[in-house]
Amino acid sequence: MTLPETVLPGDSLADSRPGAQWWRTAVIYQIYPRSFADASGDGVGDLPGVTEHLDDLRTLGVDAIWLSPFQRSPQKDAGYDVSDYCDVDPLFGTLPDFDDLIEAAHARGIRIIADLVPNHSSDQHVWFQQALAAAPGSPERARYIFRDGKGADGELPPNNWDSVFGGPAWTRVVEPDGTPGQWYLHLFDTSQPDFDWSNPEVHEEFRRILRFWLDRGVDGFRVDVAHGLVKAEGLPDYSPDPESGSMGGDEANVPYWGQEGVHEIYRDWNKLLAEYDGDRALCAEAWLPTVDMTALWVRPDEMHQAFNFAYLETEWDAAALRDVVDESLRAYPAVGAPSTWVLSNHDVVRHASRLALTAENPQGHGIGPDSPGQPDPVLGLRRARAASAVMLALPGSAYIYQGEELGLPEVIHLPGEARQDPTWFRTDGERYGRDGCRVPIPWHATAPAYGFSPTGQSWLPQPEEWESLARDVQAADPASTLSLYRTLLAARREHRLGAGTLEWLDGYGDDVLAFRNGDVTVIANLGEAPVELPTADLIAASEPVTGGILPTDTTVWLRPA
Repeated sequence: MTLPETVLPGDSLADSRPGAQWWRTAVIYQIYPRSFADASGDGVGDLPGVTEHLDDLRTLGVDAIWLSPFQRSPQKDAGYDVSDYCDVDPLFGTLPDFDDLIEAAHARGIRIIADLVPNHSSDQHVWFQQALAAAPGSPERARYIFRDGKGADGELPPNNWDSVFGGPAWTRVVEPDGTPGQWYLHLFDTSQPDFDWSNPEVHEEFRRILRFWLDRGVDGFRVDVAHGLVKAEGLPDYSPDPESGSMGGDEANVPYWGQEGVHEIYRDWNKLLAEYDGDRALCAEAWLPTVDMTALWVRPDEMHQAFNFAYLETEWDAAALRDVVDESLRAYPAVGAPSTWVLSNHDVVRHASRLALTAENPQGHGIGPDSPGQPDPVLGLRRARAASAVMLALPGSAYIYQGEELGLPEVIHLPGEARQDPTWFRTDGERYGRDGCRVPIPWHATAPAYGFSPTGQSWLPQPEEWESLARDVQAADPASTLSLYRTLLAARREHRLGAGTLEWLDGYGDDVLAFRNGDVTVIANLGEAPVELPTADLIAASEPVTGGILPTDTTVWLRPA
């Protein structure tokens, strides 16, 4: 693989000067490794597959890559169950493969953010295996949350908490002597026991893990379940609203989400990252009820970014979007942080489908063939393109989930026997889970597995519609979603929109979002009536615009004529 002629080693799409804090304006591309590109031919994506496609990402115009977990794991939850935090799972390659990826990405000016899972480990982690073999009250068990059960013989769990994936959040162990014993907490699958972050040994172990990857050159970490590490003292009973999102983003005062003690952990990590050159960054996955609460994670001595899930979850409504943008641009800068913007990731229904749903769909539930409110794919894609054009014009940092630049919809008609999300199994099929947004993406229309794998294997089945959405087809079509993203990202960089300032423009009606960022005017029509555009030069449009009239569900970028 050779470097693009226009790129010099060390060049970067985001400002790379010392102290420039590249993460404030970066466009970060999320790669779900098992579904991005398979170089080995086993049907599962891998790190060499990512390396092979770095030039595609450079051409797209992203500044950094966030890699979902690639560390050693039994893959009970697609790698979010880590058994060895300082090694690459053979499914994805080797440590030398990771080093090659880092070197090749940095040569193209692309930074690498690694996923870190500190709330829980795999039950195959050596620590948990030691805990099972040890006695109650032992130092080995103190690394996790083990408790005696209630009832005459400890036959009842310590409290009533439910798992995010459905079912109880406690599992009882069999002690080494064969008798029923203590219970351990797992907010997710039974194979994912929660660490006890009141234990200093856990803190020290994660400092070691951070240094291991920082020494290898990673530019930052996306921290999984960043709001869940600390649990309320005494582990009080709690019953969530059954209609709320599974990660707690709709409710306050949850005893296992958003506890005050988490902030001390990230202050410690902030100091550790500051020892390294290059503005290393921490990004929080923190599902919290308000923007103001989320902003607490990015105070100057804590994390550098937090995903803006309030924005992601906002419906396709001009007033609602304007409110969340206003709140975000107030709350995050108030603590010295940039706002982030995101529309899709590996845990939510892809926005090319979500924006056309007509029924409630709580985060984590997914959609399948029997779900109510099935999306109109044409309407969904139109709104997705318009929404992306709004998002990429906002000041701050933006996240793109692999495949959204192709306009990929959620894969709804996955057969039950193909599904692999723990949510599907733990709810006996009541919730479809997240497999629909994780289907391997298409690269070449006529190749085996649409170019995902040379053998035609794919760990989740790909739908026939992937042929028309393949990257090679879209690259040759100036009207494609891929071409739209390339145009938007190039213009975002040229006009420095990430470092800009938003100014709302009035006079376009209640169903229109209109704002100016620098010398770029953005107008998005979310209503049913067409909107007259001002006289200006067109930079980009999510749909064709003729006669100076902006159709419904369409966004344009303009500059003075």
